[in-house]
Amino acid sequence: MPEQTVGGARKAWREPDPFADFPTPAMNARAMFAGLHRVFRPRTYTEIGVSRGGSLARSRTKSIGVDPAFAITTELNCDVRLFRETSDDFFARPDAFAHFDGVSVDFAYIDGMHLAEFALRDFMNMEKRMARTGVVALDDMLPRNPLEAARDRRTGPWAGDVYKLHQVLETYRPDLILVPVNVHPTGTYLVFGLDPDSTVLDEHYDEIEATLLTPDPQVVDQEWLERRSAVDPEALLELDVWESLIELREGDPSRDELAPLWKRIASLEPASR
Repeated sequence: MPEQTVGGARKAWREPDPFADFPTPAMNARAMFAGLHRVFRPRTYTEIGVSRGGSLARSRTKSIGVDPAFAITTELNCDVRLFRETSDDFFARPDAFAHFDGVSVDFAYIDGMHLAEFALRDFMNMEKRMARTGVVALDDMLPRNPLEAARDRRTGPWAGDVYKLHQVLETYRPDLILVPVNVHPTGTYLVFGLDPDSTVLDEHYDEIEATLLTPDPQVVDQEWLERRSAVDPEALLELDVWESLIELREGDPSRDELAPLWKRIASLEPASR
């Protein structure tokens, strides 16, 4: 059985439990990110959780990568500035986004610490820097069984409990467009309709955090495990909204101007079995 080292001690991974029954994904997460870079052509890209650089390698634009222990083994082909520090420390920097020369973030990917409270803070901090036409991707939002969703990692593939952010955002931020995407292995989650001026999550952070710190085992709704609301990544990439978002982002579009685009995204049907 594979093992990891925790505090100098050896900790054995558990054999994976059976996965929930969900539609077969049409592609993996990295292929979808490559597709998003292709159709959205972001001016700026930020990645929280660089690891070995596999996702960052898809970027061809001015980029920022944040990870306290990155060990890049993949060739990068973008103008990138890397920060070897935690995301909390990065966002505390007054010059964190100086590399973008005043341009807001068009595309952000959050794949840092797989605990809900960390992912929530990353989203809160990231939204403040986003263009209103931008998109935030949260990875590992669709665990395949409750064990994979544990806060205390006991499996090789690990989603952690970041899936809890769906309920948080649905409850506190009904203004956002929330799109679970059925990609291999543990799903991705796109957030549109961003509002850099919103303070709702900041005002309620303490009470939200208290609801997130539930001990293992985690109780994941069967509907979420079966990805009943997750859309097909190919259908998402084929939407006719991307060119419109590119055209609008050079100005300062209002929510009324963007509303028809959000409506088309929100109308995507879940992936079929």
